Amino acid sequence: MDHRLLEIIACPVCNGKLAFNKEHQELVCKVDGLAFSIRDGIPVLLETEARQLTVDEKTA
Repeated sequence: MDHRLLEIIACPVCNGKLAFNKEHQELVCKVDGLAFSIRDGIPVLLETEARQLTVDEKTA
């Protein structure tokens, strides 16, 4: 994930900062508890496509 992209990309739900989870290849919004997948190098920033973070993931 390009670090320049992470500086400008925002959560589509709350407009908050997204963090890159290298292990799962996802962009994570801790505020909303959502993880957005990255497919073929393109972030899928659709709320309907996002997965809910587990309790453990939210606190980590």
